Amino acid sequence: MTDALGRRRKFGVIVPSTNTIVEPDFYRMTVPGVTAHFGRIHIRDQDMAGDEGMERLLGQIRREIGAACERVLTCEPDYMVMGMSAETFWGGVEGSRRFVEQIHAITGLRVATGAQACERALRLYGARRIGVVTPYQPVGDDNVVRFFSEIGFEVVAIRGLRCPTAVSIAHVTESALREALEEVDTADVDAIVQCGTNLSMVALADEAERRLGKPVIAINAATWWMALRDNGIRDKVDGAGRLLREQ
Repeated sequence: MTDALGRRRKFGVIVPSTNTIVEPDFYRMTVPGVTAHFGRIHIRDQDMAGDEGMERLLGQIRREIGAACERVLTCEPDYMVMGMSAETFWGGVEGSRRFVEQIHAITGLRVATGAQACERALRLYGARRIGVVTPYQPVGDDNVVRFFSEIGFEVVAIRGLRCPTAVSIAHVTESALREALEEVDTADVDAIVQCGTNLSMVALADEAERRLGKPVIAINAATWWMALRDNGIRDKVDGAGRLLREQ
């Protein structure tokens, strides 16, 4: 039987319980016949101050993610989408690969992650040198740099916003994000990548691309783009950057 609303695809989406941005972002980028169904990872301690805090937060995600996947599987999705990004960069290329294998082993489904989506987008645009904006602590930024370096990109500049809690990531203002973009937009940067699915960046990235004249890849837009295209859905979406508007 075909789902009445998700007649083309049903996506299972895994997201931390503290995240308030990725769900409305995915809804605003949806296309007819595609639905997103969210499984929440229970975050009991949202403190992520310092490297130790961020490591503790990721520990909670690792312990809870299997149960979140199992819950969302009960709606019988066709494909899995990761609405959280730090863990998809952690441990470089090998860590990212193991993470995808873990989700596939639990769900039996193909998986879109932020790390994979950003790699695809950067290769599509032929970028080599990148600037990066994250909400992370230094240990998170180190893992992002490691991942991109291992797949052949040079991180020329990175700005970690050092958000103190998981919820506070969603409180970062547009003006603060604009400043961060300007900081990493050096003359030798081919493209800018924004990590952290709880940062509200999709609309700003769309505007920044037009203003800066280079790709500005918001991770929520890239991950949604990957999910759609992996499933043969070529619909274009306005207002969410070049990837969804043109590719």
